[in-house]
Amino acid sequence: MIQLPKLSGGIMSNLFWLTDEQMERLRPFFPKSHGKPRVDDRRVLSGIIFINRNGLRWCDAPKEYGPPKTLYNRWKRWSEMGVFARIFEGLTAEATDPTTIMIDATYLKAHRTASSLRGKKGGVGA
Repeated sequence: MIQLPKLSGGIMSNLFWLTDEQMERLRPFFPKSHGKPRVDDRRVLSGIIFINRNGLRWCDAPKEYGPPKTLYNRWKRWSEMGVFARIFEGLTAEATDPTTIMIDATYLKAHRTASSLRGKKGGVGA
């Protein structure tokens, strides 16, 4: 069972924590640790997920997840190694109903003066 950190005054925080069951499903996708043992995988991965779900900067990570540099370094290293891609592929391969799902976190807002007709003052036919 995971022990969740508490905020001052004994109020339980609303931080995200992976469960024991989720960690067991993810563990086969983790790279082998060589030499120095890794910092707690649950804490770091929970922090990475929290940062991404909430659109935060790494430096804004709650202290319960550990140093922001640790979160960023693990995210960067595992991204380059393809660990997260293997996790997504492995979990989707377990699905009983083959379905295509697209996830896009892109949000773009064009300025009112941004257009392909920018070179022609006044727009088409001006």
